[in-house]
Amino acid sequence: MVAVPEERRLAADAIVGLLLPIWQLVIGGLVLLALVMSVRRLARRGPTRMTTGLLVTAAAIVGLALIGVFLEGH
Repeated sequence: MVAVPEERRLAADAIVGLLLPIWQLVIGGLVLLALVMSVRRLARRGPTRMTTGLLVTAAAIVGLALIGVFLEGH
């Protein structure tokens, strides 16, 4: 095992720390885009499917938010 100088390890951690919010924004944007596209498609199919779709979407959003809260606490 090769020892990595402390300065290099800290620099690498700082770079990852700066990139992490960017990746979160990219992923959030893609999820939002997929959500908008699916809601448009559901709206074209009628009110019954729209209601079911919105309930499933709401459950997915709540589930993802809970997972995010639980993973943030580590």
